[in-house]
Amino acid sequence: MHPRTNEDTMDTEQHPFGEIAPLVDPDELPRWFIHEDDHLLVINKPGWLVCHPSKNGPYSSLVGAVREYLKMDTLHLVSRLDRETSGLVLIAKDYRTARKYQVAIQNGRVKKNYLALMEGEFTDRIHVDKPILQHAGDIVYIKSKVAENADDAGSVQSAETIFTPIVSKNGYTLCSVEPVTGRKHQIRAHAEWLGHRIVGDKIYGPDSTLFIDFIHNGWNPRLALVLAMARQALHCYHYTFDFIDGSVNWIAPFPQDMFQFCHNTMGLESAYFGEGFMMH
Repeated sequence: MHPRTNEDTMDTEQHPFGEIAPLVDPDELPRWFIHEDDHLLVINKPGWLVCHPSKNGPYSSLVGAVREYLKMDTLHLVSRLDRETSGLVLIAKDYRTARKYQVAIQNGRVKKNYLALMEGEFTDRIHVDKPILQHAGDIVYIKSKVAENADDAGSVQSAETIFTPIVSKNGYTLCSVEPVTGRKHQIRAHAEWLGHRIVGDKIYGPDSTLFIDFIHNGWNPRLALVLAMARQALHCYHYTFDFIDGSVNWIAPFPQDMFQFCHNTMGLESAYFGEGFMMH
């Protein structure tokens, strides 16, 4: 990863989770492409970049940078990820293609898998079928929570997530996660409810004020004391779409920062990942 700096610090490297986010390096962008044809672009998004355009210019977001690269004013974001979630993002170059994939998502003809690093060790598959709703009492207004009681106020949405552990060691679990439904933050909310929070999660981690601190100050010593990674260790790894004329699927290589955590903290050797993961 070699993110560009913002205009006032163009000659220095920035921490990707610093107070001011880096800009996309246009020479680096094509290296993130998993698939490209006349209609669709599939990208392995890094975990420091927002999807949607921001006020800091075209290279401050994935969509903005892709617009510049393709020289296209209109693109269709078929799937999106939170800033700190890495992995597969689909961008359609025309409305017809966007509609094709969006209808498949709406009709449940898609399977998506994530890789996650989670706190604590567990070895059995866990199927969570718990509705979620906005956590109205939290200082982070975008936070969700599991709706435990019938009298929980707010708009409750069904949510279903399957957690399948791959390896548990040294107090952490590398897990394959299948979100059966597609609710905002459902993996992270369900992980918190389980007591196995996503490593590095600032919203669903030990203290919601960590997210507020990060928004205003970027990665800093206070966050480093309580969070094991600078971003939430969640990676959109695998997509499969089932169409009438056949299926398509893509895999986004395992990200380097999550690999380093597995190696340095969990004690997993590189050879382990060679058996079942594409490395990036």
